[in-house]
Amino acid sequence: MAARIRLLELQLLVLPALLGIVGLLTVYLSGTGTTRWTWADIWVSLAFMGLVLGTSVWLSLIGFSGDQVLFPLVAMLSGLGLLLSQRLQPVLRDDPGWATLAQRQLIYLALSFGLLWGTLTFLRGLEWLRRYKYTAAIIGLGLILVTMIFGIEIQGARLWLDLGVVTVQPGELVKVLLVIFLAAYLDDYRDLIATGYRLGPLTLPPLPYLLPMLIMWGMSILVVVLQRDLGNALLLFGIFLAMLYIATGRVAYVLAGLLTFALAVYVALHLFSHVGVRIQVWLNPWSDPLQAGFQPIQADYAFAHGHIFGTGLGFGHPEFIPVVASDYAFAAIGEELGLLGTVAVLGLYLLLVTRGMLIALQARDSFVRLLAAGLTVVLGLQTLIILAGNVRLLPLTGITLPFISAGGSSLLTNFLIVGLLLKASESVGERR
Repeated sequence: MAARIRLLELQLLVLPALLGIVGLLTVYLSGTGTTRWTWADIWVSLAFMGLVLGTSVWLSLIGFSGDQVLFPLVAMLSGLGLLLSQRLQPVLRDDPGWATLAQRQLIYLALSFGLLWGTLTFLRGLEWLRRYKYTAAIIGLGLILVTMIFGIEIQGARLWLDLGVVTVQPGELVKVLLVIFLAAYLDDYRDLIATGYRLGPLTLPPLPYLLPMLIMWGMSILVVVLQRDLGNALLLFGIFLAMLYIATGRVAYVLAGLLTFALAVYVALHLFSHVGVRIQVWLNPWSDPLQAGFQPIQADYAFAHGHIFGTGLGFGHPEFIPVVASDYAFAAIGEELGLLGTVAVLGLYLLLVTRGMLIALQARDSFVRLLAAGLTVVLGLQTLIILAGNVRLLPLTGITLPFISAGGSSLLTNFLIVGLLLKASESVGERR
């Protein structure tokens, strides 16, 4: 491909490229941890700037013709996440080990950008993924079972595998594998599933094609019971219902799925004590204010302290929330950037989801269209669940805020999703 300057993308990347340096200087001048900040922290922001601008230049050199708005949105959210890591490092009291929080986040970002580069450079189209739908499903189910059996429990949820050197969250990759399987399966059998046969007032799909749906239902319930996590179960089942609706347009299937899932969670609530404890803490964290309810209470205080304009970067107290860098990143933003800052973050995610759906609508191949829509649903639904958990509209465990929360597994998976979306957009050329 001939080199092609991506001018719109470069213009939109100016703000996220400068965000890290300007934000870090703001935090530094606020006086937070003045004895802890060093010039080495500035290089973290400079390196991020190089990654962002270098990626755009590389895409221009290889003649990539895909969407020019999606990547700047991702860069803005990732820059905000890196800035939050730099802000939290002086106040977190845990041992940083081999690197500071910001340096670890930069390393994860560098690996994620490398994965994005590789996806856009070497992946030739997406249509071939449909041939491996059952392979993707088997690998996804295997990862879930391995995590259930051998996973370690952190914050009450069994979602991580300890590999010695690093701790990984296999459920992040399961989301992508699930979307690949559902996109291919629904594209192959959408007519049969959408028409079905009559049973009284209901229209049901042929029974053999119900089996994958029943497996999805059972897998989501197992996540609730064995992994002790309602959030990931909601995410997996929500992806399934959203893609089923996109493929068939049948609202009845979605309503039936929601009803059966709610009934299963209700039964689990009464049969398994740990599920009931989590629901009780969610509804009333003051029932255990010093243990299980401590984090949601401190998050409520953080949002209240932020008011409309926020306390300002460096003038809040995010350290009062124990797992603020991952689970409660949005609460830290709400305290220091206020209501306006949280609305701006919501706006970025809304634009990200809108752009992803636009890419799906413009895709020529029906499988690619379903795949792009499903990947966009992953980002949007994950954001909705974690934000609802931060403001206590839903219980919160194990899900990270895409591109902002600290964590390697989440960043790598989300950048893989962005790479696949950009490849989907390449088939329709440049869209503005």
